[in-house]
Parts: sequence; structure tokens; C-alpha cells
Amino acid sequence: MREQILAILEKNSRIDLKELAVLLGVEELDIVNEIAAMEKEGIICGYHTLIDWEKTSIDKVTALIEVRVTPQRGQGFDNIAERIYKYPEVTAVYLISGAYDLLVTLDGKNLREVSRFVSDKLSTMDYVLSTATHFILKKYKDHGTILAKKYEDEREKVSP
Repeated sequence: MREQILAILEKNSRIDLKELAVLLGVEELDIVNEIAAMEKEGIICGYHTLIDWEKTSIDKVTALIEVRVTPQRGQGFDNIAERIYKYPEVTAVYLISGAYDLLVTLDGKNLREVSRFVSDKLSTMDYVLSTATHFILKKYKDHGTILAKKYEDEREKVSP
């Protein structure tokens, strides 16, 4: 039942618990207790709202920053990752495989603000060897949700 609850909540965290119980064929109280247990165990870590910022008047830029670091003896990448994720503008930090060690997701008001963070804060940290910044220009799909609707030609068809 846990896997089913998690799969449904991951797609729609606002689902009515009564509806979820009906979908899974169990009592609502069982759903409430199971979700509470998973929250307590740290399996469910939070609930988020996906926003298409392009449809608002708010200026926002998202960047993906690849970071190459020197791992610390006995600590690996954990300490440097923690130093990075404590910045409020950082939305995610991942340990990755490949040419870089960490992938940092960062939100800013504009390109200059993100660039300033990278040059003034991130690049100057001990153990950071290099960075590569990639700006997200358009989101097509995020967290399983399609944001960019397929273009449909609205021109009137003319037949010969």
C-alpha cells in the first residue's frame, strides 16, 4: 500500500484522502495513519506546489550549476554539499556521476544575480575546483507535469 500511496501523492499531493482511500480500497483512517507514519519516518519529506513562473509577472531565472570539488578526507562530499545547500537561493544539491561531482539548482531574479552567486560565493569556497553554469531557458516538463503545451496550428485550412 505504501508504494501506491507514494506514487499517487507524488503526482497529486492535494488529493482528497477519502478519494485516495476509495482508489486503494481501504479505510480513510488507514491512509491517514500510513501517511503520518511515512512523514515521521522521513519518507515523505514535504509537499510542494509546481508553478509555471513564465505565466507570472515575476522575474525568475533558474540555473543548473555543475561543481567539481575535492572530497574531504573522512567526509567525502557531505560537508561541501551542506555548505552549498544552506544558501537560501539554492533549491537543490545532488551528488552526481561524471565529470562533475555536484549539481546545484539555483533560483535568482536575473542572470547577473545567479552569476554573482557563482563567482562570489560558490567559486570561492574551499574545495571547489571548478563550476559550469547552465541557465534553464524553457521548461517543457517538470516533476512529471507537462508545462509547454504542444503547438497547434490554428490557421484555417484552405483546399484547392
